[in-house]
Amino acid sequence: MKIWGKSKKKNADFLIFTNFAEVMSQLDVILKPIKSEFEHFQQMFSHFVDTDNPLLLDVLRHVVQRKGKQMRPILTLLFARLYGSVSDATYNSALSLELLHTASLIHDDVVDESTERRGLPSVPALFGSKVSVLSGDFLLATSLSYMSLIENIEMARVVSRLAQELADGELLQQHFSFSDSVTEEIYFSIIKKKTASLFSACARLGAMSAEASNEEIEKSARFGELVGLCFQIRDDIFDYFDSSEIGKPTGNDIREGKQTLPLLYALKQHENAEIMQLVHQLGEAEITDEKAKKLTSFAIENGGIEYAEKVMDELRQQALDILPKEGDAEVLESLRAYLTAVVTRTK
Repeated sequence: MKIWGKSKKKNADFLIFTNFAEVMSQLDVILKPIKSEFEHFQQMFSHFVDTDNPLLLDVLRHVVQRKGKQMRPILTLLFARLYGSVSDATYNSALSLELLHTASLIHDDVVDESTERRGLPSVPALFGSKVSVLSGDFLLATSLSYMSLIENIEMARVVSRLAQELADGELLQQHFSFSDSVTEEIYFSIIKKKTASLFSACARLGAMSAEASNEEIEKSARFGELVGLCFQIRDDIFDYFDSSEIGKPTGNDIREGKQTLPLLYALKQHENAEIMQLVHQLGEAEITDEKAKKLTSFAIENGGIEYAEKVMDELRQQALDILPKEGDAEVLESLRAYLTAVVTRTK
């Protein structure tokens, strides 16, 4: 079953929403050159900590249970393979980044008062805010401990800068939540820090662990950043459609005071007194379901989704252009499939 049909784009590679079999086929292609390495990483992630603290153990078991497709460590492994081989430094980098990402998600759920994450109860919903904050702190410290095993100060700096970017992005988003002064420039600044910085660090550390050249490392990081921007735009598009496949209700971002690319474009292109009044109310109080529906419908009806898809496709092409023309053909095919999976994912 396809969800919401196909994109209007002619490129058959650019289906907006694909069925489960197609997603699994994409994942098989992505993992083909790193299948054994990814299995080893998953084993490491499932046993990343040994603790005799029963409460912490319950939290960590829940965290492992709800892990997603782990697309970020896959990116680290692929770039290590592209420029050499997967080493202990690659594994420790991938694990450090995934733990940092997990810590940030727990803290985000506390800040946003989210009750669900990846179709399961969030950590705050199960254990409360106090336990969640402390558990997130524990994961952050564990993340840094894995980076210390590499004994490479430059790689450690990448993780430290990333932690700063993630916190900075969350604070920036909080500052502009329920604000009527958000611009497209501000939107991209937020998602670059909150989402793209993590993908960029994953690709960068993968290349660094394989001792790639400085030019190769910078191109890898830029590829990751572009992937992250695409990832977040796709995630934001989900908010304008209602489907149980996605795991969040329509207009959830707007109810939380967040203006994303489709709405920002529609507002810029079309003047509407009633809609502008609703936008101004974003600066005053949370939006009701009825008002959120009006804003999402306005964005859809006035080209917001098409514009967001167009921007995402342009970023996707920039990422493809960054990939080296020569190299391991299987890994390059995996990276192209990875990018396609990001822009065509269903949740």
